[in-house]
Amino acid sequence: MKKLAVSADGPDAWESWREAFARVALDLPIISWFDPAFDPADASYVLVWEPPAGEMTRMASMRAILSTGAGVNHLVNRPDFPAGVPLVRMGGDQTAVLMADYVMWAAIGLLRDAKSWTRQQEQHVWHRLPVFRNSAETRIGILGFGNLGAAVARRLAAAGFIVSAWCRSPREEKQIPLFFGEKGLSEFLPTVDILVNLLPSTTQTRHIIDAEFLSRLKPGTGFINVGRGDHVVEEDFLAALSSGQLDGAVLDVVATEPLPAGSPLWDHPRITLTPHMASEASRDAQAAYVAHAITELEEGRTPPLLYHPERGY
Repeated sequence: MKKLAVSADGPDAWESWREAFARVALDLPIISWFDPAFDPADASYVLVWEPPAGEMTRMASMRAILSTGAGVNHLVNRPDFPAGVPLVRMGGDQTAVLMADYVMWAAIGLLRDAKSWTRQQEQHVWHRLPVFRNSAETRIGILGFGNLGAAVARRLAAAGFIVSAWCRSPREEKQIPLFFGEKGLSEFLPTVDILVNLLPSTTQTRHIIDAEFLSRLKPGTGFINVGRGDHVVEEDFLAALSSGQLDGAVLDVVATEPLPAGSPLWDHPRITLTPHMASEASRDAQAAYVAHAITELEEGRTPPLLYHPERGY
């Protein structure tokens, strides 16, 4: 039975989801998870973000769970997550383009020291800040070459940046130079002018960006984090900014979200913060992606962003 129950964003979001699916996937039957008349046995798929505690146990009979986010650790690490039910992460063309747009903005901001311009405007200071390196002279290194990492790398390369990427396992790629494994990471890190983190959060990658990791970058490297906040050891990261090992950073993700009011990240002069919104696609784009993923599952195909427990993403 091809019916989707919508839990994502709570009962108040139901009407916006209903309208979005009506525009892009009218042939997909949907129902609100919070409808008093709803029985989980009446649907074979469910769309979620952060279900209330205990609710995921009611999803054990689903053919698949679909998440509105690319990251799903907050789901699979819950005690009520129904092990054995396939989980599909959010993707789609708009998600990838939004992420590439964001990283392009962040990279140019670091290259041109836009943070200093912002501070000068706030202080009513008129002071020219000359720049002596352009995009064609700037190497951007992408940590992680999955769906989003590949889209970001190719977009940056098309814009004229020098781009390379690192991933854990070898793979075929004609356009972007790739480095692999621990040996490749040691070769990759000293070459980059701006490092972009797009790794998934796994047991192998948590706290990977520590003092030793940062010491392998050349002094004055820029850093963009659109992966996960738990990749970064915050104390080591701030020390690298203070020493000049890192010249500046743009952070869309942090370890604790929302960021606590007392965090030193808020007021650091070399950090630009955004509230985890680098690639949040529109309702219509998300609905279209979900409908397509369900069609793939119904036809016996595997959606490209199916979560693999053995990999951790």
